[in-house]
Amino acid sequence: MPPSSTQAEAFEVNFDGIVGPTHNYAGLSFGNVASTEHGGRVSSPRQAALQGLEKAWALHEMGLKQGVIPPQERPHIPTLRTLGFCGTDSEILRQCAQRAPQLLAAVSSASSMWVANACTVSPYADTADGKTHLTPANLLSMFHRSIEPPTTGRVLEAIFSADSFVHHQPLPAAPSFSDEGAANHTRLCADYSQAGVELFVYGDDLSNKAAGPKKYPARQTLPASQAIARSHGLNPDKVVFARQNPDAIDQGVFHNDVIAVGNQDLLFHHEMAFADTQSVYTQLNTALDSELQVIAVPADAVSLEDAVRSYLFNSQLLTVPGQQGALLVVPMECREVPSVHEYLMALESESPLIEKVRFFDLRQSMNNGGGPACLRLRVVMSQQQIAETDANVLLTASLYRQLRHWIESHYRDRLTMNDLQDPNLLDECRTALDELTQLLKIGSVYDFQRT
Repeated sequence: MPPSSTQAEAFEVNFDGIVGPTHNYAGLSFGNVASTEHGGRVSSPRQAALQGLEKAWALHEMGLKQGVIPPQERPHIPTLRTLGFCGTDSEILRQCAQRAPQLLAAVSSASSMWVANACTVSPYADTADGKTHLTPANLLSMFHRSIEPPTTGRVLEAIFSADSFVHHQPLPAAPSFSDEGAANHTRLCADYSQAGVELFVYGDDLSNKAAGPKKYPARQTLPASQAIARSHGLNPDKVVFARQNPDAIDQGVFHNDVIAVGNQDLLFHHEMAFADTQSVYTQLNTALDSELQVIAVPADAVSLEDAVRSYLFNSQLLTVPGQQGALLVVPMECREVPSVHEYLMALESESPLIEKVRFFDLRQSMNNGGGPACLRLRVVMSQQQIAETDANVLLTASLYRQLRHWIESHYRDRLTMNDLQDPNLLDECRTALDELTQLLKIGSVYDFQRT
């Protein structure tokens, strides 16, 4: 039986992406300022993975429910074979490094770590059939991310395998249906177990190009968001579609989660987040069963440039057991930008809506343009769904220790762009991922395991 929409207890489970062994700085993401600025620098995959794991464990220790999602197989040799390279895996790596080094960087990207882009999730309380629906994002706006969906789909099916979950195929890989997943989707509600309002934010409605950004591409389209809402069986009265502010996109806000975050009935955003802010408020208040609570940060307190530089809004807004106000999880960069730090300290001391601000060192991820919100996929789950999760992905003290040991055993501490052609790196990654799938009990989800 699927969980009942009236079921008494439900939880928001944050599934954090494990940073992959090929974490590198290739500057692949046009429109992502941090990614471009750090292109070509030396990375530390081990440090990156441990930073993400430590954040997840710290939140678990605070009483929040945490899970993990594994990285993808990289370098992705099947993609290079599709693109005309042939021979042994080692020969393919050598050929690609010589003839198309930027292509090798693309198929080696560890971008699947940002699982906010993995899919869009509609919990069982919102859907017509009372089941939780998941649609993997097609991520077609960036080549290095567009190769993720097949593996993403298999991973999601392995983790959320109970009958109470419905898995959809990604939307057609056409520009009209460009979909970047939960990074442009927020669920608001009075209580996790009750029907909520799903806010879809888009940058392009395909009908008025003049209203869109001029410098950087809009990665989410309105038709894509509408298609997901239909396929998930959402109540039209409980869905809001909002246009992202095109000026914000042109200043580096490539996803809505770089400028806004919501949890339960609270929406925290920069005043430049939406093209028509008052309309968003009106629609949300009409659709919500409770009154919308808003923290709108004015530009004269935090400029959009400082918001993007610090990733203030790429934060996690969390309900902690026993706390009245919300927990705001932000990257350490928010402490280093004076206007942002000053604002946060005032918010923590003066706002009844925010009880605590926690800073985390996620520098390795941040250098590629992904903060706390990028690293996690939010899934509202009933107690029954949690109990029926057969995969070993829900964080415990034992799993935390095993994952730390796994990272320290398999990850390099230093990685350069030249290292991507090293066949030993490919072998190391496959050995690590094969061990990880056994640890997480998710079966053979990678291409190298299925051939």
